[in-house]
Amino acid sequence: MSASPTSGTQYRNLRFGHAPISKSTGTLAATTVPLFTVAGGRVAITSLFGLVGTAITVANSYKLVNNPTTGDTTDICAATDIGTTDTAAGTIIGFGQGTTAAPPLLRGGYNIPADLILPVGQIESVSAGTDGEITWYLTWVPYDVGATVVAA
Repeated sequence: MSASPTSGTQYRNLRFGHAPISKSTGTLAATTVPLFTVAGGRVAITSLFGLVGTAITVANSYKLVNNPTTGDTTDICAATDIGTTDTAAGTIIGFGQGTTAAPPLLRGGYNIPADLILPVGQIESVSAGTDGEITWYLTWVPYDVGATVVAA
């Protein structure tokens, strides 16, 4: 007989891997903010979403990028204006369906890109706006033995 989860925590760990880690952007500014650091090898991201803590009310072309220690910096999602049409506090920010380009950010939705494998380096928040705050949450499993992710 196979084991079955008996609690929400056990199910979450089976489905998503390590318990969620989180990092706030602080008040958004026209800058790049390191969110998470990948070390020791590649990781598979099993969930990644933002929770808006303070409303975003000014134009803001916003995206997440993968900035590896070695290799090219790439977009995890397409830059999307999340402020011209206000994004209210409490809104979950996730990802749309991708095509050949990076998927857009979505308000109120969530869909992790399949097979999001990231190398050693950082996941970064790139903001062009100057108000609001987002706390990003991430779960992961090691792809390489010894790989880890921590809040930056």
